[in-house]
Amino acid sequence: MAAVNQFSHSFEFVGRDLVRPECVLTKANGEIYVSDFRGGVTCIDTMGKQTLYSGESTDIEDGLLQTNGFAIQNDGSFLVAHLGANSGGVYRLSRDKQITPFLQNIDGIDLPPTNFVHIDHQGRIWITVSTRMRPRSRGYSPLCKDGFIVLVDKGKASVVADNLGYTNECWVSPDGTTLYANATFSRELFKWTITPTGALVNKQLFTTFSEGTFPDGLVGDTLGNLWVTSIVSNRVICVFPDGRSQIFLEESNEEHVQKAEKAYLDYAMGREHLDNNPAALKNISSLSFGGKNCDDMYLGCLLDQRIVKIPNTGFVGHKPVHW
Repeated sequence: MAAVNQFSHSFEFVGRDLVRPECVLTKANGEIYVSDFRGGVTCIDTMGKQTLYSGESTDIEDGLLQTNGFAIQNDGSFLVAHLGANSGGVYRLSRDKQITPFLQNIDGIDLPPTNFVHIDHQGRIWITVSTRMRPRSRGYSPLCKDGFIVLVDKGKASVVADNLGYTNECWVSPDGTTLYANATFSRELFKWTITPTGALVNKQLFTTFSEGTFPDGLVGDTLGNLWVTSIVSNRVICVFPDGRSQIFLEESNEEHVQKAEKAYLDYAMGREHLDNNPAALKNISSLSFGGKNCDDMYLGCLLDQRIVKIPNTGFVGHKPVHW
């Protein structure tokens, strides 16, 4: 069956020899940072030079960080969500490649394989865990809603949202009053009001997604739109402030999407529906705005050794706190 290509912008590939570059972040100086399953985070500078920041730690299974999402701290170090086969947690990775535990458990319970870390403009740290299931593929179901969100604020960690359908990336508005989060396998985008104490109230189902869409990455722009990526179908979706959505990009293989969709509806979705994407874009995951005017878009790719750049999108992203 033919591929679907709904794309009005040019794009290019960035980087080489990356290993599972799921998450991508940019900086004002033009540097691009991507997660790297070789044990840390890779920096791609403006000349294309790549530097892998990685290390080993006896605190981690097999000694190697399995970086999924990550955040950049003020001192340049990274907070890394460890997506181990059996263990999770968040670790601090320094520029001199030292790894130290940041958060391994809450209330005496070890964190499961951990998905994402986001630092908001108020300095609060938000962590998502997709599922408590082992293996994680057991959570690839509309019936599984055991994902949760952790807030670390002023040194205290607490679960602030629970029972979500495979929690993925989250994003906080720059004024610090609103949290958004994707639930990949319930195909939902949620919105909460953040109280001055960090509690989440007024939970709203901001939008739901249709056939073939499994929301992963999430970021906002200066017009009030949210931008969402979909694994499997390689979609970039613009969600407007009123909750309506429109596909901005799609580069998918129709046969692959239909097989995954059938397995999802039959409660039989597994790794094979995520790991064998034959489309030209290899399971795009996260997204980040960057470039001089913050109007270029960068896409993480689960199955590629490169990431994707869409220049001059016509939309301007909010500058992240680490800029």
